[in-house]
Amino acid sequence: MAEAKLIEKYFPHLSDRQREQFAIMMDKYPEWNSKINVISRKDIDNLECNHLLHSLALARFINFTPGSHVMDLGCGGGLPGLPLAVIFPEVKFHLIDRTGKKILVAREIAQACGLENVTFQHGDVAECKDKFDFVVSRAVMPQADLIKLIRKNISAEQHNALPNGLITLKGGDLSAELRGAPKGGEEVDLTNYFEEPFFKTKKIAYSPIIIQK
Repeated sequence: MAEAKLIEKYFPHLSDRQREQFAIMMDKYPEWNSKINVISRKDIDNLECNHLLHSLALARFINFTPGSHVMDLGCGGGLPGLPLAVIFPEVKFHLIDRTGKKILVAREIAQACGLENVTFQHGDVAECKDKFDFVVSRAVMPQADLIKLIRKNISAEQHNALPNGLITLKGGDLSAELRGAPKGGEEVDLTNYFEEPFFKTKKIAYSPIIIQK
């Protein structure tokens, strides 16, 4: 079984169960990717750094409070939702994607890892009526456009150190994109967390979405 050594470098306090779950992901993603393309074939060799660890940047940005509900919008094959579900076993993650084959891969990998804090939805976010503390996403669309889509899904109840809202993994210059996003947000360079060259242009964008009770 593969070893997630890079993840352990930055998350040294993983339990044996969490280490096993990441090792299963390291084995299962290439296996499934050969059948259903959820990660670029050219990039599958960089799975741990460019996809799993990249997803876990969100776990360096925020420590979700146990009992929180998080939506992963446009999850593809389960990123960033599944790695986050390993790190935060007491947080519930709901993964949504329009492509049934990608949801199939995410569901199968979650099952292989024994993740019990994950649910799945094949379809459009407009069909989701549930409320969440945060929505996370990995470069699906511009921040302001995402906010319009998911505002109805943000809970007015606050459980975390950060106000509820949208947290996305992005790349490049975000100044123009974030100009249309709500005030009080943050833009964080992932080089603050990780030293690998891949992260030099990668960022987190956080936008609070305040819902009146």
